[in-house]
Amino acid sequence: MSKHQPTELNLHRQSRVLELTFDDGSHFNLPCEYLRVFSPSAEVQGHGPGQEVLQLDKEEVNIERIDPVGNYAVCLHFDDGHNTGIYSWDTLYDLGTQHEANWQHYLERLTAAGHTRKGSN
Repeated sequence: MSKHQPTELNLHRQSRVLELTFDDGSHFNLPCEYLRVFSPSAEVQGHGPGQEVLQLDKEEVNIERIDPVGNYAVCLHFDDGHNTGIYSWDTLYDLGTQHEANWQHYLERLTAAGHTRKGSN
């Protein structure tokens, strides 16, 4: 069972943000791009440490559909065709609490790969 349970989940398509509130009062606004590049899928994470695949050009990605997976997760269907990541409540909570550090690390990886991100942040 998940340690954290959402009490609210709202997709804001125009701003491309998934808004989450959890039972401990934590509130997160997670950009679709962030959720896409940190997808828990094997396609993104690889099959073990060090096998992560850097995701490029996801600045404009949006979520088309959100499907429940039991009582513990959701499957996010992105408009770039990606839909294999199962986002447990704990994964979403961790992505929320670690958003700033994760995003900074992602930007550093892009720079190291010589990729320039379209837009800011």
